[in-house]
Amino acid sequence: MSKGLLETVISGEATRTSHGQVVLALGQAIVSGEYPVGSILPGDAELALRFKVSRTVLREAMKTLAAKGLIVARARIGTRVTPRASWNLFDGDVLTWHFHAGIDEEFLRHLREVRLAFEPHAAALAAQNATEAEISNMMRLAVAMGDPNHTASSLANADLKFHLAVADASGNPFMRTVGSLIETALASVFKLSSPASGRERIDEVARSHIRIVEEISRRDEAGARLAMEDVIRVGHDRVHRAIAAAPEILPAS
Repeated sequence: MSKGLLETVISGEATRTSHGQVVLALGQAIVSGEYPVGSILPGDAELALRFKVSRTVLREAMKTLAAKGLIVARARIGTRVTPRASWNLFDGDVLTWHFHAGIDEEFLRHLREVRLAFEPHAAALAAQNATEAEISNMMRLAVAMGDPNHTASSLANADLKFHLAVADASGNPFMRTVGSLIETALASVFKLSSPASGRERIDEVARSHIRIVEEISRRDEAGARLAMEDVIRVGHDRVHRAIAAAPEILPAS
């Protein structure tokens, strides 16, 4: 993933390389349904002309999309868009394209469910395995979330750093692979309803994350698990309340 979703949402900057631009344009077109599942993409000559790139650049872009599970090339048939079940939803780019294509409450619910499946267990593992240095780092990151000068973007980045640090401290390298899911969830939460809108809400966020570290420091696996579950639920519940009050805040699909 060349640029994280949080950074993309915050800066609005697009990928600049020719390869990246082709991958971005075709990936977004596939995820948004412009090229529906089962459809055949235009031929290489047409796409190379459209994007003003060489056949070599185009082929590399197609390999990237195939690696993400979005397309499959067949001799004498062409390049077909694969069923959504084949798409790699752990891939940061695919998640980013979903976000920009338009997310709905079902998408947010699925994100919450998968976070609840992974992150509380990562916190419990951190209570088992985290070193004192890792615990000190997590506490530093949690306390930093209470900075009253946070903007929505800086608080979102601080939150992401904390959750990735917990995943790292779990001692299980597979936990770190959910980083893109965490980033997408946090981008959704902070884009739709940021707690940085008031000092009291910032303090609340910091306290809830400090509680996670305190439970990890006590080596309380059940406590760490519960504290992480509470953080995830509170963040997503805040978004659902914001959507209920103003449905138009959801990006248009």
